Amino acid sequence: MARQSLVGQVADELLDRIITGEFPPGATVPGEHELSARHEVSRMTVREAMKTLQAQRILSVERGRGTFVNPLNRWASLEAVLRAASEGKNEAETSVQLIELRRMLETGACELAAGRIRDEDIQTLHRHVDSMRAAHEVNDVAAFVEADLAFHDLILHASENVFVSVLFEPLHQVLQKRRTQTSAVREIQEHAIGHHQKIAEALESRDPVLSRQAMDNHMQQTLDDLKNLVLEAK
Repeated sequence: MARQSLVGQVADELLDRIITGEFPPGATVPGEHELSARHEVSRMTVREAMKTLQAQRILSVERGRGTFVNPLNRWASLEAVLRAASEGKNEAETSVQLIELRRMLETGACELAAGRIRDEDIQTLHRHVDSMRAAHEVNDVAAFVEADLAFHDLILHASENVFVSVLFEPLHQVLQKRRTQTSAVREIQEHAIGHHQKIAEALESRDPVLSRQAMDNHMQQTLDDLKNLVLEAK
């Protein structure tokens, strides 16, 4: 167990160096001798740590040339990708791609939810919108984000598709961080309240096409707000 813990520590530290940009995509990583000296572990421990990152497709080995960092879109570990999203330097691109992912999944989930959501869940959605309005009035960003996330989580679960909820669960922490950044802009809060109200009304009508369109409109507004009110303002 102790040896495995050392392997994990070396792998984590090397991943951190990759995420912070010390070793960008296409760069070679240090050899076993250098890494074993840096971490004060055996070359066998380093070798196993490198194999861990290879298995996650973060690194690739080219015989006779060395070990290289793969582009993020080739990584096979969701945990590693989420770490890169949370800690990496390319924040703008990551934020846009997260909205693109949400758009693909949440519009479909909203369409499914229209035919499956319970009456009491509809009322809860309206209460979440009321909570967002109340938080907006006093500029309580944390409360606004909490109500916003709860609104979307309810729809994901109301879709009654277990895979949707499982896919979104690991994203929660990253989404909360991103929502806190964007929701600090009061104009974005106003846009979100209006769109959430329309989504709740569409679901209440039990119209799947209208519900899907309402969520898609919200995602487009979110993307536009990110580009125009957050990224351009930096």
